[in-house]
Amino acid sequence: MASSLRGEVLNLYKNLLYLGREYPKGADYFRSRLKAAFLKNKDVKDPEKIKELIARGEFVIKELEALYYLRKYRAMKRRYYDEDNK
Repeated sequence: MASSLRGEVLNLYKNLLYLGREYPKGADYFRSRLKAAFLKNKDVKDPEKIKELIARGEFVIKELEALYYLRKYRAMKRRYYDEDNK
């Protein structure tokens, strides 16, 4: 059971690292914060607590994706609709 959770944690870390490339404050800022968050919880051994932390990480992924979609939407809106208001 521990090995499957380890794989999930690694997959979560990789996904977050990939999403952090477009973070508004920069990839280096995101990477350092991500590493600190994972190192803070490196000693957690309880499988239930690990599952809770994985669920929290997946929530963060959804929030980042929403942030990126919103940023793209705003850019498209500015590009096509702001000229009408001038």
